[in-house]
Amino acid sequence: MTKTKWALDPSHSSVDFSIRHMMIANVRGTFNNFNATIEADPTDLITATIEFTIETSSVDTRSKDRDGHLVSADFFDVETYPTMTFRSTNIEKTDDGEYNVTGELTLRGTTRPETFAVTYEGQGKDPWGNEKVGFSASGTVNRSDYGLTWNAALETGGVLVGDKVKINLQIQAAKAE
Repeated sequence: MTKTKWALDPSHSSVDFSIRHMMIANVRGTFNNFNATIEADPTDLITATIEFTIETSSVDTRSKDRDGHLVSADFFDVETYPTMTFRSTNIEKTDDGEYNVTGELTLRGTTRPETFAVTYEGQGKDPWGNEKVGFSASGTVNRSDYGLTWNAALETGGVLVGDKVKINLQIQAAKAE
């Protein structure tokens, strides 16, 4: 197959994360507004171009108070930095349908290289004849690398918010016309 443009299907895609809370549990969240530009041969991502944009104000952890704190200057500072972006720079095949996608992640004005494990989940036509493709991706980033350093010490030792953020994406895209 040749390199093709794919349009993200947001109603069948998700951008989720989890982070340690109080050193005893994981808190999960999602971003509700995001978009991607994908130009790829989905069966061989080596030459793909992937750009991803997430509206940081769309964070949703099922807690209005926590979400309000996350969009403040203590964390995402959405007034100054309304989006985070990822642009692929290198893709290595690690197994059949599996890749390490390295790119530049920009968050809070800081750009750093990050690598995500990406799996090609398959391709097919929906009942209306639209060509669809699916991918999953996962990785871990250190929030402090991007200036997200707010924390609180716990009486029992340790801190309220962990540094490692686990990221999980489920992506479905349609062949662009």
